[in-house]
Amino acid sequence: MTTEERGVAPDDLRAAVGRLPAGVAVVTLAWRGTVHATTVSSFTSVSLEPPLVLFCVHADARLRDALDDVDTWSVSVLADDQAPTADWLSSYGRPTIDQLARVPHRTAPVSGSAWIDGAAAWFDCRTYAVHSAGDHDVVVGLVEAVEQGRPGAGGLVHLRGRVRPVS
Repeated sequence: MTTEERGVAPDDLRAAVGRLPAGVAVVTLAWRGTVHATTVSSFTSVSLEPPLVLFCVHADARLRDALDDVDTWSVSVLADDQAPTADWLSSYGRPTIDQLARVPHRTAPVSGSAWIDGAAAWFDCRTYAVHSAGDHDVVVGLVEAVEQGRPGAGGLVHLRGRVRPVS
């Protein structure tokens, strides 16, 4: 039974869920000779022991396809001044190759993917589990490296369809 058959219109659900501020991060992974990146608003911690985090990705996304071949990936929790980066890496039609050519970054220590320069925090992870959940998959990662950005860095939240800074 679809969402609409249940009496819940997808646009209504999206609008209601959009009232909950969600942190904005970028997930990257190295696959087939290039680094792939996408903006997510579903990144959260799961457990301290073992150290687990998760993010959600659309089941049809290129990054999801890559996760079948690559088990390491990284997350950059974007700082309050990085809305243009969030927008660029969530835009449809961006090139598959050199997505990060205009985004300053460095190589992540474990995954070999990318940590976005200036982020509020970084995580390097190994896939621990993937769970199918409707049109998305929930990807749980074991944290293998972590760093914090500058002490005064704020963050970004996605609220009502827009990315907003939080200090």
